[in-house]
Amino acid sequence: MATAPRPRTSTRDPEELTGRLTAWLGTRLPGAKAAGVTVPASNGMSSETLLFDIDHPRAPVTSCVLRLAADPAAYTVFPAYDMARQYRTLRLVAEHTDVPVPRVLWLEEDPGPLGAPFFVMARVAGRVPPDVMPYTYEGGWLHGASDTEREHLEAATVGLLARLHDQVPVSRAGFLALPGQGEALHRHVTAQRAYYAWVTDGLARSPLIEAAFDRLAQLWPREPGEPVLTWGDARIGNIVYDGFEPVAVLDWEMAALAPREVDLGWTIYLHRFFHDLTTGSGQRGLPGFLRRDRVEARYARLTGHTPRDMDFYTLYAALRHAIVMLRIAYRQAYFGEVAVPADPDTLILHHDSLRAMVQGTYWTG
Repeated sequence: MATAPRPRTSTRDPEELTGRLTAWLGTRLPGAKAAGVTVPASNGMSSETLLFDIDHPRAPVTSCVLRLAADPAAYTVFPAYDMARQYRTLRLVAEHTDVPVPRVLWLEEDPGPLGAPFFVMARVAGRVPPDVMPYTYEGGWLHGASDTEREHLEAATVGLLARLHDQVPVSRAGFLALPGQGEALHRHVTAQRAYYAWVTDGLARSPLIEAAFDRLAQLWPREPGEPVLTWGDARIGNIVYDGFEPVAVLDWEMAALAPREVDLGWTIYLHRFFHDLTTGSGQRGLPGFLRRDRVEARYARLTGHTPRDMDFYTLYAALRHAIVMLRIAYRQAYFGEVAVPADPDTLILHHDSLRAMVQGTYWTG
């Protein structure tokens, strides 16, 4: 993690984007200028982020974040980027819940101004548990926090999921239903199979990922339960905290109608992913933080819904993460940053833990 080059995230020119953004902003707020436009070092591997200020006496806010659909020339992580869907999701959550989300300002669906659709939202001050270096590593602010502070952050984070799932009327979230037939979980997994087929089209397939799909079929829940609005990328690395209190929930591009456990499995496993990386490097990590049993019990107390079939849902989270990682690795190979090995499974950073989950030994071993 310390020496691997960070994968390329864009082929766009920041200076050109600045000029085009200023021109567009003037159409929404005559006389306004975009100032201090920057691309954060933590720019994600999917949609792109620009930070900028609005120079105008009547600006609705002064500090903004722009989320721009991924550059099609940059070997995108996902096959499509529906920025209007993300914008609608943020507005829906803000309207019906007390889950903190950034205030959305404008949606631009015309790709002309910046080369792709985008939306603008208010920037929220705070700090985010980092992916690089992972927040589980020594020296980071969350690792250096007290047990009481981490307990507060964990409780507040699980509370976010509980309120999101309980408060959003499913009747208002029909636009988040995934295509296809059958119940929501079946549609969700079918979409992941389609995504995997897209990732491996013309490239080496992953025997491990395919074994994980087979194992999912064996573990399929007898009663998946009613769908709710799931965040999709439900992890602490997508939350802005003021101290240890959540103040903004970010990155809604994976939101969908699905069982509650889809989010819970992702939250639990994505923490374990970073913890496993840390212990694999010889550090202690955060073994008592976001433990599976604690998250499940806390969620049950808050909602009255006891999480079910969590072996299925944590495996599903690890599988979904593996497909994303395989795409990112193939993307790096496309740009000449890595070579594709004979065994494509080794491109999946957590291949050992995913294999253990397929074998049923991960949570007991």
